[in-house]
Amino acid sequence: MSDYDIVVYGATGFVGALVAQHLARNAPDGVRIALAGRSARKLEACNVALGVDWPVIVADASDEEALERMAASARVVVTTVGPYLRYGRALARACAQAGTDYLDLTGEVLFARQSIDDNDETARRTGARIVHSCGFDSIPSDLGVHVLHDRVTADGAGEMTDTTLVVTALRGGFSGGTIDSVRVQADAMRADRQQRRVAASPYSLSPDRRREPDLGRQEDALSLPAAAVDPSLRGTLAPFMMASYNTRVVRRSNALRDWAYGRRFRYREVMSVGTSRLSPLFAAGVKAAMGGLLVGLSVPPTRFVLDRVLPKPGTGPDEQTRRNGHFAMDIFTTTTTGARYAARFRATGDPGYAATAVLLGESALALILDRDDLPATPGGVLTPATGLGDALVRRLRDAGVEVSARALARPADRYT
Repeated sequence: MSDYDIVVYGATGFVGALVAQHLARNAPDGVRIALAGRSARKLEACNVALGVDWPVIVADASDEEALERMAASARVVVTTVGPYLRYGRALARACAQAGTDYLDLTGEVLFARQSIDDNDETARRTGARIVHSCGFDSIPSDLGVHVLHDRVTADGAGEMTDTTLVVTALRGGFSGGTIDSVRVQADAMRADRQQRRVAASPYSLSPDRRREPDLGRQEDALSLPAAAVDPSLRGTLAPFMMASYNTRVVRRSNALRDWAYGRRFRYREVMSVGTSRLSPLFAAGVKAAMGGLLVGLSVPPTRFVLDRVLPKPGTGPDEQTRRNGHFAMDIFTTTTTGARYAARFRATGDPGYAATAVLLGESALALILDRDDLPATPGGVLTPATGLGDALVRRLRDAGVEVSARALARPADRYT
């Protein structure tokens, strides 16, 4: 028997502390939780701040033996220690080898691909569920498409084809950790042409690229009229920063499910920038800024400047800002029978901090408390939809998150 049900690794960091706080407030009595990180003193201070007396585990990300002991002591390890391409490989491997379930917040294509190659076969043998991207990236995308598929299937409406997630509301701070992940991936792509090819492929996280359907070009940095996605939408849609990662997670879910969403399933993500006359210009500016950020972090002179003005890792907004944040995402699809459906994923709290703490904390509780409701799998490197599925959907709904889907009966039908 494991010593702990859940180990929160990185509990003294900004997001890790929020996840620990969520568990302190919401985990039922009897769930055995430990806090882990590099400093025993800081971990004890975290205990005091939370008003708990949980065990502490000292483990540095570079100490593989300590990580292996920690993995062996737990049923689930939750890690917020990133960038994962720099700090995550050894822990994911240790959990796969120990048969310990693993959750993280990565939005890094290169790390996720690396983990699939390193750990999928081992985790299938040991039964470990290695589930990446259990925060704002990529639970809303992956579970949103999951519930959309369930509704289409229940109605016997065929398979999904063109499917688009639209970020219709977004308020929150910008994560220093996300910027650091972009920075580390830019370094890796600059140094290795193969890594650039991996990052560019729409199927970079798929189990077997050769079995994927040829659906033509699938662009991530899209700018288009909103009505092109659905007649109920108005205004202009701009590129969404995390589309290049989330889309690959959703495509991996489809492939792991033997293309249950459909062999003609095309998926993209965009965000609304309003209905004013200037919104097309704003959308073009968003696209240019996204490309400029990646290029800027790849070139030493601009990197020097950006490193001094962009948010720093381990920092985040104050409590009021976190509390006042929110987001909403609507996902539209057309099926092979011509039917139209929409799903919605909406939550309160700053997306990258408060909401992410709920998403990750409830993911851990689902693995501990809802084993009988989890998707049937021998283990492996999974996605939120294939590793957690309906068990997490129910938990999030109980936590006040809207996760819903419905048919759109008329062309002018609005999803409100």
